[in-house]
Amino acid sequence: MWRAGDAADGVDPAFGTWLDQGKEIAPTAAGALAALDASDAPRKLVIAGQTRAAIAEAEALAGDRGVPLLAISWFDPRGAYADWAANDPLIQAMSGVVFSFGEVAGPPMLPQGYGAQTVAGITAFNAALAALIPARPPQRIESSVFEAALCFAETGAVGAVAYGWAARRLGVNRYSPTCPNNIYRTADGYVGVTALTYHQWRALTGLIGRPELAAEPRFLTSIQRLAHGDEIDALLAPAIATRPSDFWIGQGDALRIPITPATPPAQLPHAPHWQGRGSFAPAAGEVQGPTLPFRFTYDGAVKPLPAGGAAGPLEGVRVADFSMGWAGPLACRYLADLGADVLKIESSVHPDWWRGIDPTPGADLTPLELPRNFMCVNRNKRGLDLDLGRPEDRRAAEAIVAVADVVLDNQGPGVMDKLGLGAADQRRLNPAAVSIVMPPFGRSGPLAGLRAYGSTVEQACGMPFLNGRAAWPPAMQHVAYGDPVAGLYAAAAALVGLYGRARFGSPQIELCQVECLFQLGAAGIIAAQAGGVARDGPRRPHMAPCCVVRGAGEAEAWLAVAVDSDAAWAALARAIGRADLANDSGLATLAGRKAREDELEAAVAAWAAQRDPRAAAEALQAAGVPAAPVIPTHELFADPHLQDCGYWGLQVRAYIDDHFVPQAPFRYDGQRPPLVRPAPTLGEHTDEVLAELGIVRDKVGA
Repeated sequence: MWRAGDAADGVDPAFGTWLDQGKEIAPTAAGALAALDASDAPRKLVIAGQTRAAIAEAEALAGDRGVPLLAISWFDPRGAYADWAANDPLIQAMSGVVFSFGEVAGPPMLPQGYGAQTVAGITAFNAALAALIPARPPQRIESSVFEAALCFAETGAVGAVAYGWAARRLGVNRYSPTCPNNIYRTADGYVGVTALTYHQWRALTGLIGRPELAAEPRFLTSIQRLAHGDEIDALLAPAIATRPSDFWIGQGDALRIPITPATPPAQLPHAPHWQGRGSFAPAAGEVQGPTLPFRFTYDGAVKPLPAGGAAGPLEGVRVADFSMGWAGPLACRYLADLGADVLKIESSVHPDWWRGIDPTPGADLTPLELPRNFMCVNRNKRGLDLDLGRPEDRRAAEAIVAVADVVLDNQGPGVMDKLGLGAADQRRLNPAAVSIVMPPFGRSGPLAGLRAYGSTVEQACGMPFLNGRAAWPPAMQHVAYGDPVAGLYAAAAALVGLYGRARFGSPQIELCQVECLFQLGAAGIIAAQAGGVARDGPRRPHMAPCCVVRGAGEAEAWLAVAVDSDAAWAALARAIGRADLANDSGLATLAGRKAREDELEAAVAAWAAQRDPRAAAEALQAAGVPAAPVIPTHELFADPHLQDCGYWGLQVRAYIDDHFVPQAPFRYDGQRPPLVRPAPTLGEHTDEVLAELGIVRDKVGA
């Protein structure tokens, strides 16, 4: 799509250079395959996407050489959208994210950048690298951009099925269930503030000199505060504007309130924390692009590659999963889907917080078994109830670490060290373990200890300054955008560690969650340095028209159109019955269309106002126009394409019986990885796992 130094399609050539770093550019497919034949790499792969023609050509060439093919398409070819044209804004519109982003009255806001393709890239990387670990890989690995992008909304989609709720647009930087969850101007910049718990809210009200607000009945819970979001902002904004950012960040750190610097993209490479970590490096001239979000320290033992098996390429790999919430559990779910035996370690005293509550001693634990988001990210795992504060349970956890291939945690800074299960302890217990930690800001630098949520990670990554309209404050796309992205990159880190362990020894891996989002925002970060970025709503420099317009029927019926070529424009003008526009030579080029965007968007809006968005999208797609209905999260389950592709799987589990979960967004030789077991009930497999390891719980260490 882009070549280094090529400004075609309006894409910053520096971004193309950043994408191509470390690659050899071959002028033809035959040349690339000749280089592949000459390579002495132990595992080889042909990658193709996203058009059917490109995939078919690559498949023939790969088949001739007996090399596996990784086929990345916009949509799974088995579904209703198989022949649809797509691009990043359309995929975002269809994935559930766009519908909830923007002002209450609408329209929903299309984001900037190439987040959908970036997420698809890391998803496909994970599937491909795992497939290459065994000696006999599958011959065809498939992934689609659409399914990969559902990582942001899949938990909400299954929740909507279970509870019957519908997605709503609550306003700029308003996302259930968290309030405040916003970016505020300070005396010298911006900070992002998240206060989910009552303790965080109470500390925040004291910090702004209004401690009486903590006892105000209508502000006691986050959901209640969300209902009074305008009032909350009116209280916080003027107070935060009186002092510099460093004051709020330092006080937030001391009081355990998630407060982060919200740094504009052009300034990120020069911010002391990121500069000190080497988070950016030259991409083209003076412009810097993000480096990888991992830090590998190879200080452990060598161990052969897994052999794989019927369960998947990671059959025989054991994972000790000490993570909670979304990011870490999602990473381990990917490993479980690939055949690893993932042991989820929590306790009835400190259960995974995505189970919904912190129980009191003797309380009924049934509510812990009901949340559907927990089911989504913990299926295919076995669950243990180990209270790591009890010596005998901690010794049981040590025994699990001693036989694990991967140990992953996303606990707060220092928690695992205090329990005697930190990185140094893991290396002592098991020199061959791939050890992964996921601190939001990394383990080094002045921001290393900041408390954070997925919202904090997005607030810190620069992207809010790229999305939305110029009059808006820096705008977030999601309540926890950073979580699923960090989960995907953590899975990649684990796979790289396993793949390289046979040669380099087992690594300790530090994954920085904010740096993961730098990957998604790279185009904007680079463009902001190269010449600046104008926040222009849904419009993009290399597309026109690119907009969301209202359709006929319900108030929340929206159509997205993203014209990315001259041919698509001509097709659009004809499809909406505007021969005058189709024949207007002034609109035959992108520059001409950009100069008259208001006029073109009005023409699309007038046509769409008389039509159901899905029917309108189908008509436009049939004419060759990239268009799609804006799909809210609660409609994803019933989406005809996802139903055709079998994306949703049915499982049966104690307490809730039948329930749906998303399946893996990739296939090996046409088949998705199997759904082996539902998410574990609390401690469901404790006795089973400890018996396999020869541990009698009450006599551990005797």
